[in-house]
Amino acid sequence: MPYPIFIQDQPSLDIPFPEDAVTTSAVRSDGALVIFLHVHKDVEIPEHQHGAQWGTLVQGGLELTLDGRTRHCTPGDSWDIPAGTPHAAKLKAGSLVIDVFEEPDRYPLKL
Repeated sequence: MPYPIFIQDQPSLDIPFPEDAVTTSAVRSDGALVIFLHVHKDVEIPEHQHGAQWGTLVQGGLELTLDGRTRHCTPGDSWDIPAGTPHAAKLKAGSLVIDVFEEPDRYPLKL
């Protein structure tokens, strides 16, 4: 099931993936950035680190490698990544993911 239209109508983000692979909608406040991802093609996110992040898998599947340990996530699973923790992910086509970043400017909005 796709995200509701009011979520899809939120601004998209300038992320390092082509729009035919991942589309985004975002809600930004002074204290956080909420991203709604719709994954159209399998995508691999190499290991990186940043401020704290929390997320949940709404639909589909993903592999999350957190501090060197990999787990397979299914719908309803969530993750809490402390600031500065190395992590990587493999997102499966058809997945819907909600990620919340403590850094409100983690990714710029597309205007």
